[in-house]
Amino acid sequence: MDGQALNSVNKPLRKTHAERTELSDSLMLDACISLIVDQGTENTTLKAVGERAGYSRGLAGARFKSKNGLFCFVIKRVADQWRSEIEALIQHRIGYDAICAAIDAHHEFCLKTPKSFRAFYILWFESIGHDSDISRVIVNIHERRYSDVTRWIELAVEDNQLSANINAASAARYFLTSMSGIIYQWLINPRLEDEISLLHQQLKETMRVMLPVAK
Repeated sequence: MDGQALNSVNKPLRKTHAERTELSDSLMLDACISLIVDQGTENTTLKAVGERAGYSRGLAGARFKSKNGLFCFVIKRVADQWRSEIEALIQHRIGYDAICAAIDAHHEFCLKTPKSFRAFYILWFESIGHDSDISRVIVNIHERRYSDVTRWIELAVEDNQLSANINAASAARYFLTSMSGIIYQWLINPRLEDEISLLHQQLKETMRVMLPVAK
C-alpha cells in the first residue's frame, strides 16, 4: 500500500454537520446543567454555557437565541432521557406494576443523574406562575405524563387486573403530585438519600391502596 493510500486509511473520518451539531448540543447541555446547579439560573448565561462547553462565546446564542430557548432545550432533553428510562423499565407493564416501575425509575434517575435531574426540577419549579415558553413546555410534559399514567390504570381496569371502581384520572393526578412532592424534598436536601428512598417506597404502598385488585 503506497503512502497516499495509507494516509487515506489512517485519516479520521470528518464528522458530518449533524454529528457536530449533536456533539455541541450534548456538551452545551452538560455545561448548562452544571451552571444551573452550581450557580443558579440567574447566573447561567448563554456566554457562560458556550465557554464552559469549550466553544465560542456566541455559539449558544446562535443556537438557542435566548436563555428561555436554552432552558427549554435542557428541559426537553432531560425529559426525553427520563421517558426513555421509564419505557425501558415498564415495557408491557400496566396498572400497579407500571406505576411501581415508574417509581423505581424515578428513584434511579435521582441517584444516577442527580445534576441533570436537579437542574430539570429547578427550572420546573421556577417556572410556576410565569407565562413563558418554559412553563408551556413543562405543562405539555406534565400532561403527557398524566396521560401515560391514566392509560396504564385504564388498561389494567380493562384487563380486569384492577377494580372497575377506580377513578383513573384522580389516581394519576395523586401519583404525579406525590412524585413532585418527593422531588421538592430532594431539592431542599439531596443528602437525605435514605429518606427519599423511603418516600418512594411509601408511595408504592399508597398506590397499592388506591389501586385495589379486581374481585
